[in-house]
Amino acid sequence: MDAITIVVIIVAVALLVVCLILWNRVSQMTKDSQKIGDANERARKIIDDALKSAEETKREKLLEAKEESLKTKNELEKEVRERRAEVQRSERRVQQKEENVEKRSETIERREQSLSAREENLSRKVQDLDKKAAEIDKLNEQRLAELEKISGLTVEQAKEYLLKIVEDDVRHESAVMIKNVEAEAKEEADKRAKEIVIGAIQRCAADHVSETTISVVQLPSDEMKGRIIGREGRNIRTLETMTGVDLIIDDTPEAVVISGFDPIRREVARVALEKLIVDGRIHPARIEEMVEKAKKEVAAEIKEEGESAAMDAGVHGLHPEIIKLLGRLKFRTSYGQNVLKHSIEVSQLCGLMASELGLDTRVAKRAGLLHDIGKAVDHEMEGSHVQLGADICRKYKESGLIINAVEAHHGDVEPQSLIAVLVQAADTISAARPGARRETLETYTTRLKQLEDITGSFKGVDHSYAIQAGREVRVMVVPDQVSDSDMVILAHDISRKIEEEMEYPGQIKVNVIRESRATDFAK
Repeated sequence: MDAITIVVIIVAVALLVVCLILWNRVSQMTKDSQKIGDANERARKIIDDALKSAEETKREKLLEAKEESLKTKNELEKEVRERRAEVQRSERRVQQKEENVEKRSETIERREQSLSAREENLSRKVQDLDKKAAEIDKLNEQRLAELEKISGLTVEQAKEYLLKIVEDDVRHESAVMIKNVEAEAKEEADKRAKEIVIGAIQRCAADHVSETTISVVQLPSDEMKGRIIGREGRNIRTLETMTGVDLIIDDTPEAVVISGFDPIRREVARVALEKLIVDGRIHPARIEEMVEKAKKEVAAEIKEEGESAAMDAGVHGLHPEIIKLLGRLKFRTSYGQNVLKHSIEVSQLCGLMASELGLDTRVAKRAGLLHDIGKAVDHEMEGSHVQLGADICRKYKESGLIINAVEAHHGDVEPQSLIAVLVQAADTISAARPGARRETLETYTTRLKQLEDITGSFKGVDHSYAIQAGREVRVMVVPDQVSDSDMVILAHDISRKIEEEMEYPGQIKVNVIRESRATDFAK
């Protein structure tokens, strides 16, 4: 192929490309013109739609504005009508009040006129009454003058005479009433109480143990005294140091006295000394060994005694430490009465009386057994045995009823249950029965003297005598100063004063004796 042909082909291709480009541009311009026409058409349509919508919105707003104005107008008209009606009602109320005020003013005027008329009538009546009162006073003066002239007594003397008569009558009637009421109450109460208490005492036959602050150990011979003392007293010093007691070795034949206020230490010393006497080998080392053995034996005995006491009383479920404290009471005495035996006796009495009254016998027995538990530690700790006992019961989770019975058995607090009252009664019965306790001569004489001093402090008492170990006091009165009616009141007053000022077990009988004698001689 030659160059001309190639050039022609190239020119033709170029023309073809140019034609294609021009055609493309023309077709593109045609499409653009069509799009512009379409856009203009849509724009006109949108404008027309917007104009139509604006017209519709305008009409709607106008309608809404008209409706709102009509609604506001109607509300204003309604409010105006309501206010007019309220104003009319207010006017009617005011008018009605004015009419009522006028009526009231007329009524008040009429009442004032009526009151003025009544005042005039009252003033006239008061004047009449004053005149009559003056006449009555004058007549009374005349009557009193005539009465004084007839009776020979002045007004004051007559008043004293009448008052004395009335006082004597009232005193006599009150004495008779007191006597009758007390007699009826005592008869019924004594009958029931005696049935319960006597039945409980008859069914409870308890032993009585009397102990002191010393223990006596019998010796096989007086030669043993020297061996107990030892060389330069080393044996007796060791024994006293280990046990905390005093050994009294005197001229008493074949006996050694162990003295100490702690009964458990005395028991340990007694057991250890008896073992040493049997063994025969008495020297400091052996004494220490025997004392340790004695302590273990006494501790075991304490536990056994506590368990035995609980079993005898029929009380179960006690804390082990309370069992041990109960066992310690075996070696504790109160006025010579063994406290453990006393506690068992009180427990049994409480159970018997509770069964008669329909109460819980188990709780009653438990309260009676534990009422003196504080005495097991009162020589080691500060405080009364009542407070110590209550603290022990709280510590070992006893019930509130038991704690109150322990606290109240000597009247330190008020009893909150019948069980607590039964414990008080049983404690008094156990302590007051004949032979139960020893009493020092000083305490005995002091109580008798106090009884006689109290009874002798009353007016009209001539002599008073305390008899039957202070269980009864007999009061001799002057017959001229104390009448038969006064005797009842005097006995009652003496009893109340004894209750307030004295502490005593059981009860004290007050006998008031009035004797009148007329003596003459035939000549």
